Amino acid sequence: DGGHDSRVNCVRWHQDSLYSCSDDKHIVEWNTQTCKVKCKWKGDNSSVTCLCISPDGKMLLSAGRTIKLWDLETKEVYRHFTGHASSVSSLMFTTVKPMNESKPFDGITGLYFLSGAIHDRLLSVWYIRSDRKEKNAVMSFTVTDEPIFVDLTVSEVKEEPVKLAVVCRDGQLHLFEHILNGYCKKPLTSNSTIQIATPGNDGDSTPKPVPILAAAFCKDKQSLLLVYGNTLQPIIEKVSLNTTESHICLVRDIQKVLSLKTDVALTKVKTPVVNSDTKVLVPGIPGHSTAVKTPASGKEKKKNKRKPGETEESIEERLGALDIDVSKVKTPGGLPQTDSFAVLLVQGLESNDAEILNKVLNTRKENIVKNTVARMPIHAVIPLLHEV
Repeated sequence: DGGHDSRVNCVRWHQDSLYSCSDDKHIVEWNTQTCKVKCKWKGDNSSVTCLCISPDGKMLLSAGRTIKLWDLETKEVYRHFTGHASSVSSLMFTTVKPMNESKPFDGITGLYFLSGAIHDRLLSVWYIRSDRKEKNAVMSFTVTDEPIFVDLTVSEVKEEPVKLAVVCRDGQLHLFEHILNGYCKKPLTSNSTIQIATPGNDGDSTPKPVPILAAAFCKDKQSLLLVYGNTLQPIIEKVSLNTTESHICLVRDIQKVLSLKTDVALTKVKTPVVNSDTKVLVPGIPGHSTAVKTPASGKEKKKNKRKPGETEESIEERLGALDIDVSKVKTPGGLPQTDSFAVLLVQGLESNDAEILNKVLNTRKENIVKNTVARMPIHAVIPLLHEV
């Protein structure tokens, strides 16, 4: 309610606190009881695209291109980080290092966090220290495309490696295992890459890639939940982790799983029962009516499929199939009535049929021309002007 003046890019919850950021360069803290703005402050000189709250809820990461760490009590910047060349699309805290016994834990010192950006194939790792203002990433993970989904296992002890699952825009999943122990200059490559593909049967021998949409570690840290396929009907599957193989391709026949039964719904067409006195309005010209043809018997039904070698139906034949019979509605002067004339003109414009257009446009009777133009639907006016 009155929080932002532009598009909201990210919303983050922590217990009773709710924060949002926007293209209007501001960050808003919301009162979750009243749904009104509790506090609003400028987060960047350009759009703020991403937020992340620290595990204890006292600090907030915000990012546009640069990354800032805010003290939520004072709303002041605690640390600046250089960030990325493009807009940051993901932020995530990774692990808590053992606290320094000589200093009380301030809730943030020793935390690592990850950041990914659009059009950037590096996932950067940052380390927060109170004793020095480090602005650059301490390490980075290289992937094949922009990261769109990231999940990780939290390291409980210093010697335990962090397991990282990164889903990229190209549909691949990269798995990393690394002990976060300070600065590493060279970008780290994945321990294993997972892809999914179709078996390539049913007449098509070429396997086709199936995009992975998201992934999440299970509680045992030894298996993954994969979400893949179509976003309208995604498939979720649990797979065991095996990082000994550098590249894993899972073959899945998703056509057998994705059973959208549209063909069944489309075949249930009912023909209304009408008598010979009924008039039916045909799409196109308001008020145009035509005689209804009685349905043919089963033996006399004409198939619409063309046999090999047969030519395509002409426009006149198609018009006949639509029950627009020009010969039956002609006036004593020999010209079609205005309604049928307008229908023919619209059909001729849509199909770009020169024969129909010549028949219609060559008329010289002023009243026919005026009445036809008056009955033209709006969408056909521009094509008519071009044709004229």
